Amino acid sequence: MVNNILLKIKNIPDSSGIYLFYNHKKELIYVGKATSLKNRVRSYFSKPKTFRPIEVMMHQVAEIKWKETDSVLEALILEANYIKKFRPKYNIKEKDDKSWNYLVITKDNFPKLQAIREHQLKESKQKKVFKYIFGPYAQIKTTEILKILHSLFNISRCSPSSKDGQKRPCFDYQIGHCLGVCVNEISPLEYDNKVIKPLAAFLSGKKKSLIRSLEKRMKLASKQQNFEEAGRLRNQIFALKKIKDFSLIDKSFLEEAEVSKFKIERIEGYDISNLGIEAKVGSLVVFNAMRPIKSEYKKFKIKTVEGQSDVDCLKEVIERRIKHNDWSWPQVILVDGGKPQVNTVRKIIQKTGKLVFIVGIAKGPERKKDEFIFKETDLDFLKWLKHNENLLIRVRNEAHRFAINYQRAIKRRSNLV
Repeated sequence: MVNNILLKIKNIPDSSGIYLFYNHKKELIYVGKATSLKNRVRSYFSKPKTFRPIEVMMHQVAEIKWKETDSVLEALILEANYIKKFRPKYNIKEKDDKSWNYLVITKDNFPKLQAIREHQLKESKQKKVFKYIFGPYAQIKTTEILKILHSLFNISRCSPSSKDGQKRPCFDYQIGHCLGVCVNEISPLEYDNKVIKPLAAFLSGKKKSLIRSLEKRMKLASKQQNFEEAGRLRNQIFALKKIKDFSLIDKSFLEEAEVSKFKIERIEGYDISNLGIEAKVGSLVVFNAMRPIKSEYKKFKIKTVEGQSDVDCLKEVIERRIKHNDWSWPQVILVDGGKPQVNTVRKIIQKTGKLVFIVGIAKGPERKKDEFIFKETDLDFLKWLKHNENLLIRVRNEAHRFAINYQRAIKRRSNLV
C-alpha cells in the first residue's frame, strides 16, 4: 500500500491546491492546503519528528487525492468547504485545543467583511448578526486575506453620510476601492449586487461561474454606454483571473504592484515644539522606505516668530529648509498637523517647482485617532500612502521626539548658572 502511495506522489503536481487523505474505508480523514502539493504531501512520508495527531495517523492513509487551484487563497477556501462538509476526523483533532477562524459578512445596510474566531461566532450566533458565514479556516493570516478581498471586491470599510450633509470621501474611495458608500453614490441594493453577492460567490468556491457572470454584466454595461462600470468590471475580472499572482505569505499582488510604481527614497518629517515663549524649535527627521537616516536629522531654533503660532513656526522652518540646495530633495514631506500646516507647506513647495507630496497627520476631531490630511490626487502615490500609513506615523512620532529633546536641551542650557 505504501509503495502504491509513494508511486502516486510522483504524479502530484507542483502547484497550489488541496490534498485529501482517505482511509481503507474510503472515508476522508484529513484535508490540507498547500502552495506546492508535491512538496507538502511528500513531507508527510518523511520520518516523523513529533507526535502530532496528523503525523501519527499516517499509517491509516490508504488513498491520496488532490485538487489544484489557481492560488493559495482559493486553496484556503476549498479546504474550508471540505472541512465544513465532511468534518474529517484529524482536522477536528488538530484543532481541539485551538480556535477556528471564520470570515463573516454582517447584516448592515452596507455589510462589512470581518474575520472572527470560533468563540466569537458562538457568542454572535445568538444575536444573528451575520448575513453569511464562511469557514472554518485552519491557519490563515486574516490581515493579508482581508486586504486581498477588500481590493478585489471594493468592500466598504466606511459608513454612509448623513442625509443632511455630505461626508468627506473615505481614503478607499479616493483610490478607487470604495464604490461611494461614504458619499451616497450607491444604494444598499446596488451594493449587495455589485459587492456582496460576488464576494459570497467567490468565498463559496465559485470563481469560474462568478467570472462568467461578471463578463455578462460588463458587456451589458458597455452596451448601455456605462463605460465607468464596464471598466470597473473589466479590472475586477482581470484581477480574479490573475489571482494566482497573489501571495498570502509575503505581500499581496496589489501591494507589490503599487510599491513597484512608487519607490520612496526620502521622506522628511517636520514637527514644531512650541510649549512656551522661549525655546520654540522645529525638527526635521529623514526616513527612507524602511528606516530612519539619523545622520541627516536637522534642528531649527525659531528666530522670527513671536507668540505661539505653530503654523508660522513651520513656515519659517520650511522656508529655511528649501534654501539648502546641498540637502537631498524629498519625495514626501510629512508634517504633524492638519489643513493649516499642509496648506502652508504646500504653498511654499509649489514656488520651488519641485514635485513633492505633502501629507499631514492630525489627531482627528476627538483626538482619538490619526487622520491623514492631503490634497494629492496622484493615484500611485495614494496607493503607496494607503499601504504605508504605519511608516508615516513612525516618521511623525520620531519628528516629535526629536523636537521635544532639542527643546529640553535648550531649556537645560538656559537654566545653567
